[in-house]
Amino acid sequence: MPLEDGDPVRPGGRQVSGEVSGVPRLPGMGEPSLRGTTAPGGSRTDVMAEGWEPGPALGDGDVTPGGAPQRARQPEEALMTELSELVQKVVKSSSWWERHGMDISILACSFLLLPAGFLCLRSARAIPFLAGVLTLGVVHHTLTVKGSHLASHNALTESKSWSKVWAIFFIELCSAFTVEQATYNHVKIHHGYTNVIGLGDSSTWKLPFLNRYVYMFIAPLAVPILTPLVALDLLRNVEWKAALRTLCCMFLGFYCHYWLLLHVSGFQSPWSALLCMLVTRSLLAHPYIHVNIFQHIGLPMFAADRKPKRIHLMSLGVLNLPRNPLLDWSFGHSLISCHVEHHLFPSLSDNMCLKIKPIVSQYLKQKKLPYNEDTYSSRLWLFLQRYKELMVHAPPITELVGIQ
Repeated sequence: MPLEDGDPVRPGGRQVSGEVSGVPRLPGMGEPSLRGTTAPGGSRTDVMAEGWEPGPALGDGDVTPGGAPQRARQPEEALMTELSELVQKVVKSSSWWERHGMDISILACSFLLLPAGFLCLRSARAIPFLAGVLTLGVVHHTLTVKGSHLASHNALTESKSWSKVWAIFFIELCSAFTVEQATYNHVKIHHGYTNVIGLGDSSTWKLPFLNRYVYMFIAPLAVPILTPLVALDLLRNVEWKAALRTLCCMFLGFYCHYWLLLHVSGFQSPWSALLCMLVTRSLLAHPYIHVNIFQHIGLPMFAADRKPKRIHLMSLGVLNLPRNPLLDWSFGHSLISCHVEHHLFPSLSDNMCLKIKPIVSQYLKQKKLPYNEDTYSSRLWLFLQRYKELMVHAPPITELVGIQ
């Protein structure tokens, strides 16, 4: 049954009003290699999926799930082209403030809140001190999650030169990660091969040796420690100049935070300052981990040589969560309530993703394509119930019948 004529075929699961309540239950799992791409240390590190579509993916346009030739998939390309034209009209009619200014102002406000946060930590009273922890925690995640995410997609500015500057600042100085690996793994792989087994299937977020409660509620506290350790390990895959730059930025970011806690906030010992750093940097680590798994894992998975075209891939394999004031501010709309829109048009800013959301949702529903939405609590309960199936065992490959 073609997708244009009804809901997608999902063996072992079902979709009701766009909400996913099950996952595919078909055997088999591919382990494709990443053909035709270049690692971050090579000469093609600047190649990113920043247009309306990423570059040609594995098997893209060569083989359909039913073995049909490429010409049979042209209607799907027409759907993406039609939707892109609708979105481009909105983008062209939008002001600079709508395209970039709103998100830049949120990041700027976060910087302005830093002095207040550090000064609140000087207080011996509980309420001002906790206010300082909350302020620094929210600011940290706004800069490291929202800022880094927008910078990795060049969505902060239309200048290529400034995009590189902001990417180094937010990803390396604030987030303690290397730009080359962050953009390669997230933009080139995750966005280019969303929910494709062995590539963009979000498997990097899985720790199968942990039980469900440790993973969901305790392990996120280690994110501030694990992030720089993973980044250091990945430096082996980049050129020495990039590695040296990353090390300098990582050290500068950590030292500035540590120095401000000692000399502005008035911490008396290094260990108390380091403990405060850990607390503030892990304040929103739980929703950070949860959001990254809720919006992809548990949705249809595909083999690299049998994945559908882009519009079907993103409508099937991406899910939106409801709006939340705290997470909207700290993580951005493109990671929360507009994740489908973000995966379809990754170079748009958070505010623009929110602006095109009615157009995208209406278009997908009009064409009888999935538009997955679910609540945070519903996804949390789903993952607690089916943790072994979703996070421990290898996900099954979805066989979509009749996509032509």
